[in-house]
Amino acid sequence: MDHNKPRIRLFGVLLKATLLFALFDLAFVFLPGISAGKLSFYNFIFLGRERFPFGETRESYNLSLFNLDAMFASHILARAEKAPDEYRVLLIGDSSVWGTLLTPEQTLAGQLNANAIIACGKTVRAYNLGYPYLSFMQELMFLDKALQYQPDMVIWLTTLEALPRENQLASPLVAHNPARIRKVISKYELSADPNNPALVHASKWDQTFVVQRRAVADLLRLQIYGMLWSATDVDQAYPQNYTRAQRDFEPDAKFHGLTPPASLQNILAFDVLDAGMSAAPVPTLLINEPIMISNGRNSDIRYNFFYPRWAYDQYRQLLAERAASHNWKYLDLWNLVPAQEFTNTAIHLTSKGETSLSNKIAEAIRGTCK
Repeated sequence: MDHNKPRIRLFGVLLKATLLFALFDLAFVFLPGISAGKLSFYNFIFLGRERFPFGETRESYNLSLFNLDAMFASHILARAEKAPDEYRVLLIGDSSVWGTLLTPEQTLAGQLNANAIIACGKTVRAYNLGYPYLSFMQELMFLDKALQYQPDMVIWLTTLEALPRENQLASPLVAHNPARIRKVISKYELSADPNNPALVHASKWDQTFVVQRRAVADLLRLQIYGMLWSATDVDQAYPQNYTRAQRDFEPDAKFHGLTPPASLQNILAFDVLDAGMSAAPVPTLLINEPIMISNGRNSDIRYNFFYPRWAYDQYRQLLAERAASHNWKYLDLWNLVPAQEFTNTAIHLTSKGETSLSNKIAEAIRGTCK
């Protein structure tokens, strides 16, 4: 037996490996994953995305994640500084602004940019900051972070279903960003409860690598998909066949448990809207976005799947009165687009429907500096 041959101390190696992994794991408690989201190949090696990452189908080269820093870092808005001749317009809103079933060029932002609009002697560049889910709180969270990117104008497109208080913290993206939401609630003095159990409050253990490995994997997947996005411009699946928005309804006039002649005033989060309309030190235009107006069964009771007529009509009156009393720039475009130009929901437009909307908004942008 050769006593001079070095022995492999298996127990010692395993012990050191275990200790190193434990240290790496615990480092995530003090270096949370959200800071890692700022590290990105987008706008550096890969093209920045035209809209926020969202989706879970492999062929879309996209995914949904909860890291707001990573989402912004992947967006084209985060590229080099604004050009001197750029009039920067931020589009805030829901999935209709994000552009479900639309290519980046067909979205509202894409069509506005294709029109080469001139405002205040500069060329308009619109940025798509829409994101699926109906919640003013989610949209205010996006807007609050986006203000660091030097906008010249904010356009906030909204609809009634984004206003109920019970929807504000129900967004998964809101729920998984509790620290950011608490800051938003405090900064804008909102009535929402910062300790609401709907918010996911992570413990120290929840911040370790063992628990956070899915979030870390998502950050890596987002970078990998960047190469495929840059090569294809594909960021969602475009099925040839999909279920069209519902046209026929049950004779149901309820809206969030209320029936006429109830008042919506106390169930709507107008304080969040007020905060968003005063958040930016630049012109902010509020738009009541188009909805599908059905002519199917019981369409005398409901405009569409989302809205009974009495509730939506009352909402329009309340919003118009609030806009007038606060001297907001406001456009009510609720009935601009015919029913056949909606796709899979009562708020998702076809490319042709987006053209009608973009033409109206282009007029409003041109009139900003007059």
